[in-house]
Amino acid sequence: MILTKLRKQIDALDEKILELLNQRANIILSIGHVKAKYKASAYVPNREKEIYEHIAGANKGPLSNDSLKAVYREIMSGSLALEQPVKISYLGPAATFTHLAAMKKFGSSVKYNPAGSITEIFAEVEKVRADYGVVPIENSIEGAINHTLDMFIDSDLVICSEIGLEVTQNLMANCAKSEIKRVYSKFEVFGQCRMWLESNLPKVELVEVSSTSKAAEIAASEKNTAAIASSLAAECYGLNILAKSIEDSAHNITRFLVIGRTQAAVSRKDKTSIMFSVKDKPGALHDILVPFKKNMINMTKIESRPSKKKAWEYYFFVDLAGHAASPKVKKALTQLKAHTNVFKILGSYPAYN
Repeated sequence: MILTKLRKQIDALDEKILELLNQRANIILSIGHVKAKYKASAYVPNREKEIYEHIAGANKGPLSNDSLKAVYREIMSGSLALEQPVKISYLGPAATFTHLAAMKKFGSSVKYNPAGSITEIFAEVEKVRADYGVVPIENSIEGAINHTLDMFIDSDLVICSEIGLEVTQNLMANCAKSEIKRVYSKFEVFGQCRMWLESNLPKVELVEVSSTSKAAEIAASEKNTAAIASSLAAECYGLNILAKSIEDSAHNITRFLVIGRTQAAVSRKDKTSIMFSVKDKPGALHDILVPFKKNMINMTKIESRPSKKKAWEYYFFVDLAGHAASPKVKKALTQLKAHTNVFKILGSYPAYN
C-alpha cells in the first residue's frame, strides 16, 4: 500500500513536469520564430553554458549536477530540434568517439551525418550541408591532431564550442574471452591497451582497422573475434562487453571542437584560439609573447605546424584565456598582429570545465 501511494505521487509529479516541459517548449518555439526573423543561429553556446550553470547553482539535491546536466542536455537537444532542424557532421562511422563527443554536446534529438574524414567535415559545414561539425583537436596522451590544425589555415569556419571526452576502451565480443582468437581495433588503440592485452590475451592476433567502429562491425560478424571500441559501438553492433576500461593510462581525455559559421558571444569564462606566422627576424618569438605578458593573459596552449608553402616557415596555433571581444584580449591581439605576417582569430567560445 505504501509503495502504491508513493508511485501515485511520482505519477502526479511526472504530469506536472510534462506540463512544464511543454510550456518551456512553447517558449522555445517563440524564440525560434524570433531567431528565424533575424537569421540568428539556433545553437547559442554561451546560452547553453548559462543554463547549465543556472541549474547547477539552483540544485539542492539529492540529484547530482552531472545527472541534471544529462537531463538538460536532452531537453536542450529537443529544443534545438523544435527551433529548426540541426545537422551535425562528425568523423564517422557511427559509434566512434567523435560521435560520442557530438552526442555529449548536442544530445539525441538532432540529426547526425557521419563523414569519412576531417576534411569532409569542414567541407560539409562550409557548403551548408551541415550546421556544425565536431572534430578532434588533441589528446591528453598523444597530443595535437595535426590534420585538424592544418584545416584551419585556409578555412573560414570558426570554433563555436569545445568538448572534453574521457576515452575508455572496452573489449567486446559475442563469444567468451577464452574463445577469442583475434582482436580488431585501431593502431593507436592497441598502443593504449598494450599492457592489458599482454597480460590478458598474450597469444591473440591483433588486427588493425580504420576505426574502432569498423572493428566492432567485424567482431559482430566473425566467430571467435573481438573488438576494442566504445560502449556505444557495443550497443550499436550488438556485442557484449567482456572487459571495461582496459586502457593502460587512466584519464585519457580527448578534446573536440565544434566548428560552425557563427562566432559565439561572450560568456563568463571563455577561451580564444588564434593562428599566425611570425616575421623572419631575430627575437620574433619573443615579440609575440610580450603582448600576452603585458596584458596579463594566460596562454593555455601553443602548437606549431609547417606552412607547406615555404621551407622552414611555420604557423603557430595558440589558445588563450578570455574572449576576443573583451578589451584586454582585444588590446593584446592588436599588439600581437603587428609582429605577424599572417594572423587569424579561429574563434572565441565557452571554455570546457
